[in-house]
Amino acid sequence: MKRLILAATMALAVTACGQTEEAATEAGNTTGSGEVNIYSSRHYDTDLALYEDFTEQTGITVNRIEADADALIERIASEGEFSPADLLITVDAGRLWRAEEAGILSAVESETLSERLPDHLRHPDGLWFGLSTRARVVIYNKAAGEPAGLEAYADLADPAYRGDICIRSSSNIYNISLLSSMIAHRGTDVSEAWAKGVVANFSRDPQGNDTAQIESVAAGECRIAVVNSYYLARFAGGDDEQRAVFDALGVIFPDQNANGTHVNISGAGVTINAPNRENAIAFLEYLTSESAQRYFADGNNEYPAVTGLAANSAVERLGSFKPDTLNAAEIGRNQREAVEIFDRAGWN
Repeated sequence: MKRLILAATMALAVTACGQTEEAATEAGNTTGSGEVNIYSSRHYDTDLALYEDFTEQTGITVNRIEADADALIERIASEGEFSPADLLITVDAGRLWRAEEAGILSAVESETLSERLPDHLRHPDGLWFGLSTRARVVIYNKAAGEPAGLEAYADLADPAYRGDICIRSSSNIYNISLLSSMIAHRGTDVSEAWAKGVVANFSRDPQGNDTAQIESVAAGECRIAVVNSYYLARFAGGDDEQRAVFDALGVIFPDQNANGTHVNISGAGVTINAPNRENAIAFLEYLTSESAQRYFADGNNEYPAVTGLAANSAVERLGSFKPDTLNAAEIGRNQREAVEIFDRAGWN
């Protein structure tokens, strides 16, 4: 009997058939039968199209549960050897690191994944693989003028920007990962001084998501904010009202003369007790195919993880940039220290 994922409000089974030889090669030479059980913290409609496309190409049924990443990690750990989960999909290096620390991921060796993905988007031991990326950019209100001298994340702590900065809470995983990358590059003391300097430059207490920061800067409620590129691209490719918000903003890709702009990732790893391990690996390989990467890029305004593939037009409107190639595994290892620094800095 097939091991089904329960809870009808959370699970989705997608079935199709008709695999061609070309499609099988693209998706990873699968057997064309069986199922794969995915636990995902991604909640985008475009991901449904990915599941349907994979099933159409391979004949493999996709069973899915969606929930918060931490809840999924805890669930897989508590299910233990009886877990039906084959694959965990989540957003940001910090959450992938939490899954690694919980001991719920298993190493995968795949020539396909090694060839398609750059080193910094693969765990050194094959515990997880990056699927798409987002840049953590600085935006500013054009009417207030481009902030002179703001070229790096470090500059956000400059007293010249006192009272100018809107940003999310320190509990937000994107900010934790940004500070984690700074710790890796510059050390604890410098990173803590930076966090304290940014806090001194807040225009208000941290609040809202990245969309709220974008709208606040466009409205002139604050001059500067730090946001994820895919939120910004939604405005660039949106309706007239959203494009008007985007047009009121300038975009800075920090650290172009140093390590490059910080990127966070969507990634996935095969679980340690996966009952359908080969199908899970096939799905991972499929997610790095050109057709799947276009879903990430065109459907959700993310940068493709696979080298050489272009972003969509809305994302490209933000400009080209050099990304930081620090391995996401190292970003994960500094998470605890980053949280402690935020606490000491008074970053709520």
